[in-house]
Amino acid sequence: MKVLVVGSGGREHALAWKLAQSPSVERVYAQPGNAGIAGVASCVDGGMDAASVAKTAEDLGVDLTVIGPEAPLVDGVADELRARGLGVFGPSAAAARIEGSKAWAKQILGKAGAPTGRARWFGDAGEAIAFLDELSPPYVVKADGLAAGKGVTICDDRASAVAAIEDCLVNARFGDAGATVLVEEFLRGEELSVFCLTDGKTVVPLAEAQDFKRALDGDRGPNTGGMGAYSPVTHLPADTVARAVRDIFEPVVATMAAEGAPYQGLLYGGLMITDDGPQVIEFNCRFGDPETQVVLPRLDGDLAELMLATVEGELEGVKTTWRPESCVTVVLAAGGYPGSYETGKVISGLEALDGREDVIVFHAGTAEGPVTAGGRVLSVSALGRDLAEARARAYDAIDVIDFEGKQFRRDVAARAAERQGGSGP
Repeated sequence: MKVLVVGSGGREHALAWKLAQSPSVERVYAQPGNAGIAGVASCVDGGMDAASVAKTAEDLGVDLTVIGPEAPLVDGVADELRARGLGVFGPSAAAARIEGSKAWAKQILGKAGAPTGRARWFGDAGEAIAFLDELSPPYVVKADGLAAGKGVTICDDRASAVAAIEDCLVNARFGDAGATVLVEEFLRGEELSVFCLTDGKTVVPLAEAQDFKRALDGDRGPNTGGMGAYSPVTHLPADTVARAVRDIFEPVVATMAAEGAPYQGLLYGGLMITDDGPQVIEFNCRFGDPETQVVLPRLDGDLAELMLATVEGELEGVKTTWRPESCVTVVLAAGGYPGSYETGKVISGLEALDGREDVIVFHAGTAEGPVTAGGRVLSVSALGRDLAEARARAYDAIDVIDFEGKQFRRDVAARAAERQGGSGP
């Protein structure tokens, strides 16, 4: 089959890379792609709007379109493709509200009886600030809509929570995305990213991962789109994912179908593993970034066939298999990210890593040259017998790559490797 991957980041590079390995795939296209994706797919000029994507899929005779980012899904690109009879992996706009509106997601969780933190949502700053008095610090303040992974603020005290609320509702920092704000209780525990394929009825989990959202070592600094990840997460109870599927994903999928918004695609749960079990922090309507860059290298099977089963409603009985190796990815970001940063910096050293089977460099914010073209520039993923070996290989590869202003976290998977009994940089 011919497959079109929509997007231009590290997640889309990982998707295109894995799809290109599928025996069932004849050719992979990407729109618009990036400098790294061009090595595994034919990049097509064009936007990510419905008309442009549908035209490309029709003109190229694409059998399956895989939509990477959340914004096109929330905007209804998948609906347009389905209306034209084109195969598409990704939820409808109605179902993508699970990410597009955090308030709506909370309502779905409530109806499903799925465990999550206490929260209320507001359009008035005074009412939101008053609700703080019903909670204890730290507080979590979230813009309701899409904010490129930067709409969540964890506030250690009331003053910073008030400032975060006013940022959304008074200063309009996130525009329409922050016109409604959620104020939530802070959940304590360990975060876990769980990807599940669902055809609207059956739920099939993929391998779990843990990511690193803060910009600096020790989980300090501002939130980012993600600075690294690892898989598997071996120190959690063995039944954690199965429990999440039973208590969270399956009830949510059933509730969404009953609400007239059946979910078909990849449902990503950002979970907190508390003393009482998994609880939902938030949902995403697509593969996560950079978690995709550690999950897909471990997948032992045909990703295209899994996606096709999802699209055709034939997931019942489907099993996934996984390589025994661990995988660690570390994001190389532009100097200043997630704040202001410069682009156009020449990237060197990539050619020295060509041909490595244990190290894969996924391009995110790059352009032909290659030069930097975004905040998160590269994801360096490495496989190893355990997390210690995988992270050692990742950091060794990072030493080979250079560009002006390169910044990265040095503690990705360090604690998990120690728990596993290993060591590393």
